[in-house]
Amino acid sequence: MRSYRLIAPAKINLLLEIIGDRPDGFHELVMVMQSVDLADEIELKHLGSGDRILLHCTHPQVPLGETNLAYRAAKLMQECFPGHGGVEITIQKNIPIGAGLAGGSTDGAAVLVGLDLMWNLGLAQDELHTLAAKLGSDMPFCVSGGTALALGRGEELSPLPDLDRLYAVLAKYQTLSVSTPWAYQTYRQQFGATYANDPTAQEERRRTGPSVGLLGAISHHDAASIGQALHNDLEKVVLNHHPQVGLLREKLVEQSTLGAMMSGSGPTVFALAATREEAQQIAASIQAELPDPDLEVWVTKFIAHGIHLAESDH
Repeated sequence: MRSYRLIAPAKINLLLEIIGDRPDGFHELVMVMQSVDLADEIELKHLGSGDRILLHCTHPQVPLGETNLAYRAAKLMQECFPGHGGVEITIQKNIPIGAGLAGGSTDGAAVLVGLDLMWNLGLAQDELHTLAAKLGSDMPFCVSGGTALALGRGEELSPLPDLDRLYAVLAKYQTLSVSTPWAYQTYRQQFGATYANDPTAQEERRRTGPSVGLLGAISHHDAASIGQALHNDLEKVVLNHHPQVGLLREKLVEQSTLGAMMSGSGPTVFALAATREEAQQIAASIQAELPDPDLEVWVTKFIAHGIHLAESDH
């Protein structure tokens, strides 16, 4: 059982629409998710018999115990497929933490995929999705990645045409993070009266909501229309509470000819660009306009896949 190195890409939301409440207490959502080439690197090593899990990470703020999704993924795999021994997991963290970019979820997804390979389980993608859904709503998407429509609480996935020619400039204040549960709870407090809560009303809202325009634009690979159709309901609560994020979004909208939006529950904001040169220009302009050492900016490319082996492991 040799070691495996996996690349675990970040994701952004091109659309996040809150439809209503689900019986399980989560929100019924419509999302369009997209993988980008900003990624963590996960190394897995066999630890002999027993079921020890050792977790290391290059980022000091990442928890190394049972709250870490990579640790929980390893534990779930040991429970479902006992007798394969322990595992040592090393995370090289490149995705910022608390950024709404699914950094924790993608690390967990990489452990599921890596242990499937290491233990020769031969799991199909839908089996990996089922395991991933037990750990987090974003994790099934992180397994397969690319461009996808996500329904339910995010675990019901339908692949969409690849958008791997587009670029995104990501910007985030390093010391600022937003709690995802807080964002959804605050949205429910403020807008719960507008929810569609019975199945017929929810289906009607899905058919007529903001996703219609975006899905049409994606099917035609129309970058300008994709930029115009970006939509995120959580902006209504996060931007009011964090004016810094609101200002950052405004500045990116001014810079980007295609469009800009907050991703997920924030606080990362992204701007779309048609070429790497345009993306680099936007990144340089935003850093010149907001010269704050706390502001981090990345130029990323859309990619058509999720978890994959590092080049030297192919």
